[in-house]
Amino acid sequence: MAGRNAIGIDIGGTHIRAARVSPEGEILARARIASAPDPHLVLERIEALAAELDDGSVAAMGVGVPGRVDFGARRVLSGGYVDLSRVPLAEHLEARFGWPVTVDNDCSMALVAEARVGAGRGAENIVMLTIGTGIGGAIMEGGRLLRSRGTAGQLGHILVDPAGEPCLCGKRGCVETVSSGTALGRHIARAGLPAGTSAADLLTHRAGGDEVARGVLQAWAGPLRHAIDDLVAILDPELVLLGGGLGEAAFAALSGIEKVACWYDSPVAPARLGDDAGVIGAALAALPERSSTQKRLVLVNGVPASGKSGVARALSDATGWPILSIDTVKNPFLTEIEGVDRPFNRKLGRASMAAMFALAREAPEGTTLILDAWFGFQPRDFLDPLLADAGVGSVVELWCSAPPETIGARYAARVADRPVGHPGLDYVPELIALAARARPLDLGPRLDVDTTTALDAARLKGWVLSALDGTVRPSLAA
Repeated sequence: MAGRNAIGIDIGGTHIRAARVSPEGEILARARIASAPDPHLVLERIEALAAELDDGSVAAMGVGVPGRVDFGARRVLSGGYVDLSRVPLAEHLEARFGWPVTVDNDCSMALVAEARVGAGRGAENIVMLTIGTGIGGAIMEGGRLLRSRGTAGQLGHILVDPAGEPCLCGKRGCVETVSSGTALGRHIARAGLPAGTSAADLLTHRAGGDEVARGVLQAWAGPLRHAIDDLVAILDPELVLLGGGLGEAAFAALSGIEKVACWYDSPVAPARLGDDAGVIGAALAALPERSSTQKRLVLVNGVPASGKSGVARALSDATGWPILSIDTVKNPFLTEIEGVDRPFNRKLGRASMAAMFALAREAPEGTTLILDAWFGFQPRDFLDPLLADAGVGSVVELWCSAPPETIGARYAARVADRPVGHPGLDYVPELIALAARARPLDLGPRLDVDTTTALDAARLKGWVLSALDGTVRPSLAA
């Protein structure tokens, strides 16, 4: 399918790896070439790899760079063996191929892959350390990479020993100086072991009771354990992943090191994608998280009289997207059916909500729909299957709210205009209590909308479009 896939580039000290990757994270074709310290030669080799993989289906390119990257500016700030800070990497590749180019730190790219299709799938709050020549890092919070001013996530430079080895960053005792692959070689040499001794050898010898091997692994992985514990205390992630060439070995080494019991705890696991993580993540980072054929829903949510209808109408007017409102579906039945009491009104509401999602299911692929309802009046085990059955790729939520007393007054003012069958004035005290405890669904990115203030329709539209395309944080107050 033309314009659907992306090329991912992972620049390493030994090889430059490349792959053509589908939006689902499947590698469709691979290529690689030797790396080099000359940035201009690296750029030429990236061009050659991309040209080799281009089959007419490519829509974007992502490049994972070893070093500090200003993601927003797409600028490499520093590097080690391969320093691309002096070349206009993104601009040059865009001019050469005409694709949008995304540039990020290689560990950030690996975390994108692991979160989407690897060991972190299903988690939104992940810390990842890549153990190789040095130690890279990346942090995902709420499904988005944490960047702060631009280069957050340099986890290899967590301090574990102020009097320790000097680090390239300018400090002493960074975890990279004692727990990287380079550091492991120093530990092995200081223990008097042969130069070819590997982490796998040490693990095997430790299992057999070898105290020298145990000591080397303790010196290597013990500081890493401290760094992980600090990260867990600060970030409280769902998962800590260890990737890179020595990620699995580091994970195995940690199993022989006692963990101190404390308040803070998160599971630690090895990454799953190996050397493919970099190219998969670079490609996925360059593509939107959805294909253009997926249906999208905007759930305009809130208790009755919270201002949902006005928000839904403003968004529809700004975008042209159609609205499916629970009252629009239900009110004709209330008009035609006599003697509707409150229990039957609730049944009609349940059926009307099911009808809204059934209409969404029948909508053409690529449709964006606005659904206006109080989704909290039904349990999640009723709502989740409806959502899954609708065939939706992206969901965002607009949570409409106002002071409970304001909501009660709004409801009371419109009772006379609503069809018979809706709760009357006696519902107002119950509604005020409901408004005080009601909460959003948080099925996806959420914007909190205070409906007592003037609505900026342009800002609302911009946020929703960004949220549907996966380029904003999952929760943002208005």
